[in-house]
Amino acid sequence: MNSALWVLVPVISLVCVATTAVLMVWVAIRGCASADRARVLRATAEVIRAVWGRR
Repeated sequence: MNSALWVLVPVISLVCVATTAVLMVWVAIRGCASADRARVLRATAEVIRAVWGRR
């Protein structure tokens, strides 16, 4: 296997996951009231922590 793939695959995967997270937050915040935005961001942070294994 080419050594460039060993570098590109994790980087591309990370970019895809980060883009998905940003789009999810954007869609969630766009459809809610300003009072609920902190709750949406806190829930998103908890999901990210759970995925990374910190909880």
